[in-house]
Amino acid sequence: MKGSIIWRSGKPKKQGGIGTHITGITKRRFLPNLQRVKAVVDGEVRYVRVSTRAIKKGLIVKAPKRNWKKEEATRA
Repeated sequence: MKGSIIWRSGKPKKQGGIGTHITGITKRRFLPNLQRVKAVVDGEVRYVRVSTRAIKKGLIVKAPKRNWKKEEATRA
């Protein structure tokens, strides 16, 4: 999405000033809130960048927690 950043100066009338005035407008973009998540994709666990909206809706299946320990290396 596109939008604007609006700079205002002055004190609001409610706070005893003469009112705020716009002093500048620049263009900006609204970017999605992407997160790096471990998810199950086609039966295998992968890292994917997913929007938080998709995570909240349950559109992705998160990877199960690992419950096994790494094997200790044997010394020769």
